[in-house]
Amino acid sequence: MPPLFNRLWSRVRATVAPVPDISAALWLQTLRRYPFLAALSLHDQAKLRALSALFLHHKEFHGAHGLAVTDAMAIDIAAQACLPLLHWGDPAKALDWYDDFVTIVLHPGEAVARRQTVDEAGVVHEHTQVLLGEAMERGPIMLSWEHASNGRESTERGHNVVVHEFVHKLDMRSGEANGCPPLPAGFLGARTGRAAYEAWWNAWEPAYEQFRERVILAERFGAERPWLDAYGATSQSEFFAVACEAYFVNRDRFAQEFPGLMPVLDAFFVTEDSARS
Repeated sequence: MPPLFNRLWSRVRATVAPVPDISAALWLQTLRRYPFLAALSLHDQAKLRALSALFLHHKEFHGAHGLAVTDAMAIDIAAQACLPLLHWGDPAKALDWYDDFVTIVLHPGEAVARRQTVDEAGVVHEHTQVLLGEAMERGPIMLSWEHASNGRESTERGHNVVVHEFVHKLDMRSGEANGCPPLPAGFLGARTGRAAYEAWWNAWEPAYEQFRERVILAERFGAERPWLDAYGATSQSEFFAVACEAYFVNRDRFAQEFPGLMPVLDAFFVTEDSARS
C-alpha cells in the first residue's frame, strides 16, 4: 500500500478508534471490485475505510438460504453503504442516520416476497414481487448478493442496489419515504427550512415528471429507453433512490442526463454541514 495512503489511513483511523480494523489486503480487494470506489481520492478512500470499519462494528450480517457471509462480502457492503455518508463530518454522527436497524440480510440472488394490496372496492389481492433489495422502515435491509457484487457491469449502467436501499433509509428519516430526506440548515443557501424544501422540490419535481414521460414513451410507443433505471418512474421515493445510485457510481453520465440535479445532490452529499448530523 502506498506510503501516502498509509499516513492518511492512520490519521483518519485515529478518529474512530477503538474499532476492529479492516485489513489492507481485504480493503484493496474491495476497491478493485468496484470502480467507483477505486476512483475516489486516496484521502476519501482512507475516510471510507475508517467509516466502513465503524459501520461493521455496529451492524450484523445474516446469510439467507445457506449463504455464508465472508469478511470480504461484509466489507464490500459496508463500503458501498457508507459512501453516501462520506462527507458528513464525524463518522459516529454520520452513522446515526443508519441507527434504526442492525441487521443486513444477504440473499444469494433475487428474493420473492408475498404482497397484499386492497383495491377501491376493499377487495384484498395477493401477489408475489421479485426483489433485488428492500429497506424496511425501522427494520433490516435485505440485499441480493448476486446484484450487490456485480460492481463493474452495474457501474456502467448506473445501478447499485446497496446505495439504493441505504439511500431509502436516509429518505425514511423524516417519516415515510417521499423522495426528500431531511435537509441540513442553510441547504442551497436557504434561510429557512421551508425555503430549503422548496429548493429541493423545484429541482426534483420537473426532473421526475420529465423522466416519467421518457419512460412512458419508451414503454408504450417504442421510443429510446432512458439510461436511468425505469423503476425510478414508479414514485418520487424510487426516483430519488435510483438517481442516487447513478450519481454515486457513474457521476459523469448522471451529470449528462440530469445536470439540474447535480448541484442539489452535491449540496446534500458532498458539502459537510454539522447541522445535518
